[in-house]
Amino acid sequence: MIEPVQLPAPWRDARLTVVVPTYNEAGNLPVLVERLLALPLPGLRVLVADDNSPDGTGEVADKLAIEHPDRIEVVHRPGKEGLGRAYVDGMGRALDGGADYVAQMDADLSHPPEALPGMLGALLSTQAGVVIGSRYVPGGELDENWPLYRRALSGWANLYVHTLLRVRIRDLTAGFKIWRADALRDIGLERVQSNGYSFQVEMHYLATKLGHTILEVPIRFEERREGASKMTTATKIESALMPFKLRSKHRNITR
Repeated sequence: MIEPVQLPAPWRDARLTVVVPTYNEAGNLPVLVERLLALPLPGLRVLVADDNSPDGTGEVADKLAIEHPDRIEVVHRPGKEGLGRAYVDGMGRALDGGADYVAQMDADLSHPPEALPGMLGALLSTQAGVVIGSRYVPGGELDENWPLYRRALSGWANLYVHTLLRVRIRDLTAGFKIWRADALRDIGLERVQSNGYSFQVEMHYLATKLGHTILEVPIRFEERREGASKMTTATKIESALMPFKLRSKHRNITR
């Protein structure tokens, strides 16, 4: 586990909300929250957007919110509508709640929370609209236990989207990011159409089209600790078709 960067004041006091969508992550969520709240970021808040998990993740999140009433918020959504819809909901609520910066990360412990202070520092020291925790820039790593088929799928997806959309990001499918609130408002969450994992690509494409600087910093991506991947055939199909939809719908997008 890496040691988190110690940011100077007032950077470390920035109002940062970490949006964590959950579906059947009861075992992982308490560990993630503990690591997030241990970071040297007193302005950090956690917003859990749970899609009515049958394993009781929502109840686990509620207990954590009771233990940390000023730092954790739980949004109970009616059912499993997809990663993209959960992020749009959670990010919108974070902006409404006054966050100046909004992070997004998975609940399965594949993204290292300890990298967040460094990512925030990179955002605050540049004019970037978003900083990506990237697996595919120099210094980035993949867990050696990550299955070969997942590596192949991720590599193919990045090549496929690069070819169709010409977006200059190495890790186009990355889900570990910090956004400036102004960049999210400029993008307009109401524009986002993706339901599943193609949400990541759509957000990168919109940010690029609107001229926001995107910065990638290296992280080590870990294999999930508990539970199963939420990748389904339907989400793979949506991800394959989404670049064509994006080129058509957002071709002439302007501020």
